[in-house]
Amino acid sequence: MPYRSIPCRRFGRSELNMPVLSLGGMRFQQSWTDINAKEILKSNQLNLEEILLFAAENGLHHIETARHYGSSELQLGCALQKIHDDKRILQTKIPPRENTIEFEKELEISFCRLKCQKIDLLSIHGINLSEHLDQTIRSGGCLDVIRRWQDQGLIGHVGFSTHAPTELIVSAIETGEFDYVNLHWYFIFQDNEPALEAAAKFDLGVFIISPTDKGGHLHSPSAKLRSLCSPLHPIIFNDLFCLADKRIHTISVGASTVQDFMLHMEALTLLNQVNDFLPNIEQCLLDASCDSLGHDWLNTWKEGLPKWEDTPGKMNIPVLLWLYNLMESWDMEEFAKARYRLLGGAGHWFPGCNADSLDNEVTEEEIKKVLAKSPWVDQIPMILRKTRERLKGDAVQRLSSV
Repeated sequence: MPYRSIPCRRFGRSELNMPVLSLGGMRFQQSWTDINAKEILKSNQLNLEEILLFAAENGLHHIETARHYGSSELQLGCALQKIHDDKRILQTKIPPRENTIEFEKELEISFCRLKCQKIDLLSIHGINLSEHLDQTIRSGGCLDVIRRWQDQGLIGHVGFSTHAPTELIVSAIETGEFDYVNLHWYFIFQDNEPALEAAAKFDLGVFIISPTDKGGHLHSPSAKLRSLCSPLHPIIFNDLFCLADKRIHTISVGASTVQDFMLHMEALTLLNQVNDFLPNIEQCLLDASCDSLGHDWLNTWKEGLPKWEDTPGKMNIPVLLWLYNLMESWDMEEFAKARYRLLGGAGHWFPGCNADSLDNEVTEEEIKKVLAKSPWVDQIPMILRKTRERLKGDAVQRLSSV
């Protein structure tokens, strides 16, 4: 039965009435590379139409994709013509470019593939480095192109997506140039709290990226994590954790089939009962973490850690220790493996390298030197070795290289 009363929230200064669940377009596409329309399988396209029909009938009016999500825009362009939704909010994302002519060509391609007259929400895709922000907001930059298209009524509101360090996200918000932001924030990763504060101050809409996958591979949780989140599924717990914060307006549901919606829809039925569940589950998770790692480590492990750029071998020690904590606390080894093996192969989307170079190209003495301000300088090299032994394997490349 359709869940027609899906809650909505004011999407910051855009004033859009945004459903708290959004349909993310990263998982339903057939290909991660651009393909010809004739190559799209009928079965794949019918599956997408089924997903869009479910979304339209159940109040998930916001659809979010990207120019470089392979065949996503192309397939959506065909399917959106068939599945009517007069409340639809369409969003796509285009990466910044040094050359604005190239940026505008990308924009034209997105409009062509989506077969649309207007894009309600356009994101600068991946303001991950200071140069990306500069390419966007400088005089004659990408934002000037967008403003021109806005003046023609072709684009509604402009925002940005980001995997950047928190300080850069805050800086981008504080420019006052953006109406919304797509960022990472969920139970296992709350470092972007200052960005949420800044977004609230500047009245930006907040869209949480990939709470299920990047939030810990919650689609395939460990037995320990499932037990600690009981009586809720970890997906439901994490959805409620995110949506309990009123600064957050919508979270992404990356659906490859209609079935992928179900736990998220179940979470909505409990949205008014978050206080009956969240405090106990959060305490169970924190207690398990403390039992595994100790109070002192949990309170001080981030102190004095070097930036990956300043570390021999470009080792991203803060991320490596975070992955270690997830494994030790909640048995999140499969998620940690995926992230560990991505380090070194994802560029500015997930920067720095893993610990494979320790005791090879990089010595323990070199690592200890950059850890001089850490209270755990003597323990961290062994923790890095332990993490490497549990997580090492074939390197993984990010699916989209943009």
